[in-house]
Amino acid sequence: MTDTSILVLATGGTIAGQAGSATRRDYRPGQIEIADFLASFAELGVTARLDGRQVANIDSVDIGPAIWRDLHSACIGATRDPQCGGVIVTHGTDSAEETAFLLDQTLPTAKPVVLVGAMRPADAVGSDGLRNFANAVRVAADPQAAGRGVLLVMGDQVFAARDARKARTSGASAFAGFPRGPIALATPASLDWLSPPWREDEAARFAFPDTFPRVPILHAYAGMDADAVQRELAAGAKGIVLAGMGSGNAPAAVLAALAEAVRRCVPVVRSTRVDEGLVDREPEDETNGFIAARALGPAKARVLLQLLVASGVSDPAAAQAAFDRR
Repeated sequence: MTDTSILVLATGGTIAGQAGSATRRDYRPGQIEIADFLASFAELGVTARLDGRQVANIDSVDIGPAIWRDLHSACIGATRDPQCGGVIVTHGTDSAEETAFLLDQTLPTAKPVVLVGAMRPADAVGSDGLRNFANAVRVAADPQAAGRGVLLVMGDQVFAARDARKARTSGASAFAGFPRGPIALATPASLDWLSPPWREDEAARFAFPDTFPRVPILHAYAGMDADAVQRELAAGAKGIVLAGMGSGNAPAAVLAALAEAVRRCVPVVRSTRVDEGLVDREPEDETNGFIAARALGPAKARVLLQLLVASGVSDPAAAQAAFDRR
């Protein structure tokens, strides 16, 4: 461990949840305050200087721009504090990939920023929260964790925010990394990096938005018509993400309506509802003006499109480049 401290920003989630019984399936997330959580962690004998701050204590399905702004501000402060070696964000797993990716795109990479959660509440049989947190402490305290963007630690694995996704609804190994898999293996006693840093000393790629533009996700399905596209345009959508069939496909009427949206200066990203796989550019994308999501699923494609729209990026080639880069 280093001599610097690690800032722990708590937002709630299952890692701070309680069921009142070791075997109950139902539980309430966001019940344990960060001071109590860190006290229980200290009993494990792991030596680290941890400074806790309660940002929220909620179910992560309720997280959004206001809490994101508080997290971002706290992380920026930590990057400027020479006494802070890194940041850990305790977070519910349902929206962790969106929070991680947003911070990944709006923070510099000079210090480690690590999200961590749990799939089982603190008082459940086989609770994974303290072990995941111990792993996150090891990652955040390692200088080699810098230069990789924001990281997510779950199930003894470390994922880059761009790759991390919740792949299963239950189980301690619920997260996966696509397309690159885990970038490190972590335990409370060891940390093994599987690849070198790729974003050393990189500035933030985007400014944190003053407001988040309306960008809906439309899920394609058999028999879908253009009505959903028209409703979102009428509601003021500033961009649209298609969670398409297969490699980002949709019925012809839907694609025609989306192409019309692009002509009305509403950017459209083709992603996929399939769990894994790339959505590459196709010849029709040039004609229609669509952006290919590449390895980003619909949720993260939405975050990136919001950042592009908020930053005033209107050139399709520049937008595509943002989706292409690691």
